[in-house]
Order: sequence, then C-alpha cells, then structure tokens
Amino acid sequence: MTPQERILQLRKELHEHNHRYYVLNSPVISDYEFDVLLKELQSLEEEHPEMYDATSPTQRVGSDITKEFKQVVHKYPMLSLGNTYSKEEVREFYERVRKNLNEDFEICCELKFDGTSISLVYEDGRLVRAVTRGDGEKGDDVTANVKTIRTIPLVLAGEGWPKEFEIRGEVLMPWKVFDRLNEERAAAGEPLFANPRNAASGTLKLQDSSVVSKRSLDAYLYFMLGEQLPADGHYENLMAAAKWGFKVSELACKCSTIDEVFAFIDRMDSERKNLPYATDGIVLKVNSLRQQKNLGYTAKSPRWAIAYKFQAERAATRLNSVTYQVGRTGVVTPVANLEPVQLSGTIVKRASLHNADIIEKLGLCIGDTVFVEKGGEIIPKITGVDLDARFMVGDKVRFIDKCPECGAALVRIEGEAAHYCPNETGCPPQIKGKIEHFVSRDAMNIDTLGPETIELLFNYGLISDVADMYSIQPEDFMFLPRMGAKSADNIVAALKASLNVPFERVLFALGIRFVGATVAKRLARAFGNINALMDASMEQLVAVDEIGERIAASVISYFAKPSNRKLVERLIAAGLKFEVAQEEQGERTDLLSGMSIVISGVFAHHSRDEYKAMIEKNGGKNVGSVSKSTSFILAGENMGPSKLEKAQKLGVRLVGEEEFLAMLQQG
Repeated sequence: MTPQERILQLRKELHEHNHRYYVLNSPVISDYEFDVLLKELQSLEEEHPEMYDATSPTQRVGSDITKEFKQVVHKYPMLSLGNTYSKEEVREFYERVRKNLNEDFEICCELKFDGTSISLVYEDGRLVRAVTRGDGEKGDDVTANVKTIRTIPLVLAGEGWPKEFEIRGEVLMPWKVFDRLNEERAAAGEPLFANPRNAASGTLKLQDSSVVSKRSLDAYLYFMLGEQLPADGHYENLMAAAKWGFKVSELACKCSTIDEVFAFIDRMDSERKNLPYATDGIVLKVNSLRQQKNLGYTAKSPRWAIAYKFQAERAATRLNSVTYQVGRTGVVTPVANLEPVQLSGTIVKRASLHNADIIEKLGLCIGDTVFVEKGGEIIPKITGVDLDARFMVGDKVRFIDKCPECGAALVRIEGEAAHYCPNETGCPPQIKGKIEHFVSRDAMNIDTLGPETIELLFNYGLISDVADMYSIQPEDFMFLPRMGAKSADNIVAALKASLNVPFERVLFALGIRFVGATVAKRLARAFGNINALMDASMEQLVAVDEIGERIAASVISYFAKPSNRKLVERLIAAGLKFEVAQEEQGERTDLLSGMSIVISGVFAHHSRDEYKAMIEKNGGKNVGSVSKSTSFILAGENMGPSKLEKAQKLGVRLVGEEEFLAMLQQG
C-alpha cells in the first residue's frame, strides 16, 4: 500500500471511530489504538504535505454533539493534545520547546484524567454556562446537568477572580461510583458501561438532571482562559483557582528540567493505580502563558503541550476468519475477525492485517491463537501467533485475487504493498465512497445524505455518480423504504443549498487523487475557474505554491478522462460553482507575491500562526529553513542562533515585527 493510500484508509476509519467515541459514547476500540493510529496518520501527512486535507482527523477534534441540547460556540476553540507513549518523544517535545523559545522555561506536569471535557464560563463570580467539547468549535450546553456536580462551584469564594473568564476541566465518575452504577445496571438487566469515561460522558448528556445528580459525578479543573488572569503562569493560575473553590489536582507540579519531568512520570505511573478515579497519562504544559502564545498552535493541537500516555496491555484470542474491505480508492484491506476480547475497557472483535505481505509474514491459519496489541492501527493489530497453542487449526490464510465486491481481478503495482480493484466506475464500494466523499462536511456538506441513504439511492438505481443527485425530485423517493415525504424534501433542499458551496470546496469534493482541501484551495485561487484548471499544463500547475509534479500529474490525468470532464459539465449544468467569487479574490493581495519568508523568535503583537496567516493572505510563502532563496526573515526576540548565523552567512535580510506590520499597512 502506498503512503497516500494508507493516509486515505486511516482517515476513513478514524472518522468512523470518532463518531462512535464522541457521538454514540460506545467505542469499539481502545484509546491507545486510536491515539497511535492518529499519530501514524499525522506522521504520514507530515511526510506527504501534498495530501493535506482539512477534513482529516488530524485537523480537527472529534464531535460529541447531540441534537437534544442547545449548541454554543466556544469563545476559544477546544483543541486536543498531541499524544506520545515514549519518554524519547517527551524529550523531543522538550527540546523543540527549548529550541523555539531560546530562553528558560518551566513545564507544568499534571495527571491526564480519563473523563469527558467541559468548559465552564464564570461572570462576576457565578457559573453562567457549561459546554461540552463538541467538535472543538461548538458544543452542547449542559449547564443544568453540571450544576448537579457538587465539586463545581456555582458561586466563587475568595477574591481576585476576573470579571469574566473560562475554566476547563474533566468531568469524572470515580471508580466507587462506577462499580455501584454497573451493579445497579446488571441487577436491572441493562447493558454495563465499559469504563468510567463512557459512564461520565453518557451521564452528562442525560435529559433528566435529577438522574445526573444521583450519579455522583466529580470534576477536576486544569486550565484557565481570559483577558485578565491573575498570573502569567499556568500553575499559578490553577493555585488561584483552588482558592476560589475549584477542585484542582494536588499532584500537579512545576518542573525545570527534563529529568524532573521523567521523575514525575515514573512516580505517577506507579501511584495512579491507587487513585480513586481513572487516569490514562500525564499532561505536560509550558507554564508561561506568554511563551504558550509565542509557541502557538497547529490546526489540531497546541505546540506548548503534549500528553504522555501510559502503556496498555495486549491480549491473546482466537482468529475466526479473515474478510476483505474495498475502499473509495479501490484499495483492498484484509481484516481479522476475532473471538471478542477485552483490552483497556473496550471489547475488540477485529484487527487490521494491512496487506498480503503482513499475512504471509505472520503465517496465519484460521483458528490460530493470536496476540493482539494496540498498535498503530485504527483497529488493533495482530503482532504474532502462539505457535505452542496451534492444534487442529484450519486453512492457511491467503490473500484473495479477485475483488470481493465486483469480482474484478486485483492488481498490485510494482513496489507497492496494496492490492487494488481497478474497476473504478463499476465497483459499488468505490462508487458509493466517491459519493460519500462528495457530500462530506468539508466538501459539499450535504448532511442529509448519510452512508445509509446513499446506499439506498444507489441500490434502487436513483444515483450512480455525484451528478445524478442533482436530478433527484421528491417524488423519486415515493417507493423507497424508510423514506418519508419530509426526509425527501430535506434531501432535495440540502442539495439545492449546496449550490452555494464555493469553488474550492467543489473542487475538493471531486475527489481528485492527492488534491486535499488545502491543495484544492490553492488551485482554485491560482486558476480562478474550472476551465482554466482543466486546460492547465504541467508547467502551469507546478508553478503554483506547494503543487509538485505528483499532484500536477494527478490533476492532468483526472481531466484527461472524458468521463470526468463530462461529469464536470453535468455539475456545471446543475448550477454548482466552478469559479472563485469576486469578493473572495478582493480580500487577498499580492504584496508578498513570490517571497519566501522564514519566521523565527518570539513576538509581542501576534503569534507565529497569525503571522503565517498574514503572509499567506498577502501572497507570500512560509518556509521553515533559511536558504539563499529566502526573501527575508521575520525576526522576533530571541531568534534561533542557527537561523541567525545562516542568515548572516547568506546575506538574508532580517525584518522586525514593527517593520513587517508597517510593510503590510502601507502596502
């Protein structure tokens, strides 16, 4: 399997498990498995920037939003933390911070509570709102339920708190309460909660707050945000919050060296087994808020914090069968079906086998006792076979040679691990997968067309490609099962609304290989309309910032196929937007066009991420290293010595923060 195909496969499965974890509160895999897979995807995307995609699970936080609660937009987005499972990666994080700051810093070490995240807003010392994480941008208002948690103050004590601020934490269910609740559910014949985290999350989303009150939830607070906080230090703000009545962990501490950080990790790895609540790791945060601001954020995580997670266990279970799945791009993936086994609070029934080479290397037979670990897959991976337990097993597992969906002979490109189904236009999973991608949130955002509805429309012959959807009329749904008149009207209305989706997202929705959301945006802005893009040469395409030969070749190949051009023509006829809006073009400038700019140091007025956005908006290109082609360095305080030395050697100009802002203002 190529890295690009692996990226696409990981994204699809991660989206599914994000939904199970945050919406359904019933995950089928462990946190360890999910986190390591997410890290694998993040690593692959870093190695292949041409595959950037705003819909990737690495760019966003999973959603726990339900329809029963009023939704509230977070004033400050609630991002997740990057995870690591090794001390070496903790050291690498520490060294990155040290290098980027180029000044002394402290790390605040805290326990990572295994509960459900909550944002609390206080005004004039009173709790006014409690909101779940949701999708990171908005969440559910659960204020009525949170007020039943006795460890969360409704009115603050002491003095010195800001007039308005936000404090975030984790709602927990203590082990004692969890055990009691499961005993009650068992007696009543109800399904048991898998772990305290699921129990806490499910409880917080109950409609009856009186039931929530009886569940005896707890909460620890761990992060404060606002304009007038008591101190620049995160740890100092937590200590102030404790005086105001918030429950703050007494185990948090500040560390000045990496050895002190490791000592805290070792101590907590031992002591956590005796705590009254579930924890799954350590959170490390740069203590200074000023330094946090200068380090900034990625799209998903802060650069000034990381979570170290404790190692999980592995298990042995029986291999019952192997089945094969066909993805949107035609990649065929083998999946091991297992005798259900529990790993860290979740029941595991499946494990990834990746490809034919892995199957051959393991030497699997049906009926084998296999070792399952929470490795780098969205579902656990099989790491070995217990040969001592092999007795009366079945046939040896061999990779299939025909597509399990359409029967086409599979192909394997030389040098790649994956097998493909080449029947792109006739293989049902590929066709439906392309439609699912087209209607997805960051593409056309047609939320009334979920996988089940798409399957129904496809099976009844109403759609065979994305353009067919725009010919659907409400009366076409009349004879479809489980489809009422209101649902039909909603689907047609959503399709009509999608006609307003901008060109860059329509281009992304087409599903051109290697053209993620960001690449689509760059292509749309560079060429302005679909006709110019369809007729673009290799030379014109690679002249666009961050468009390499592989992406350019993929775009040319896509539009070289008459069927794809015909599809675009049908979508244009349906009314979709295939040119950049004039007002959007007017927001951007060419002030920094053709310039490659390096950002280094710490800044007073804006964060590094904000300066990167300014550079892009004005036509410039952000680059990470100094070279002879660097136009200038946007230099803040404590600029890295290696960059400074190289700039002086190459004669690259340094531009200060004030000068840069004046440059943009004066045009």
